[in-house]
Amino acid sequence: MLALVAWFWLDTLRAREAGIAATRALCLGRGLQLLDDTVASESLRLARDDDGKVRFRRVYAFEYSDTGDNRRHGSVTLLGSRVIMLDVTERVLELVK
Repeated sequence: MLALVAWFWLDTLRAREAGIAATRALCLGRGLQLLDDTVASESLRLARDDDGKVRFRRVYAFEYSDTGDNRRHGSVTLLGSRVIMLDVTERVLELVK
């Protein structure tokens, strides 16, 4: 049981580091600033990859700024330790009643 917990912990750390690296690269490429220089776990579930193998699907949230004085939300989704989606919404939609 202890070995299983240790494996899960290490796997989570690897996935988190892959998520941080992907968000850093995205922000650098788009001229955005990654705030707090980290990602936060948003969800965890099981999903199948393209080969049909069951993997952990993790979604991490992060905050970034495009002007330096605002905070916007983004997310990075990983299947195993592979990044499958980066979501950065750069436009703010204003809702009018």
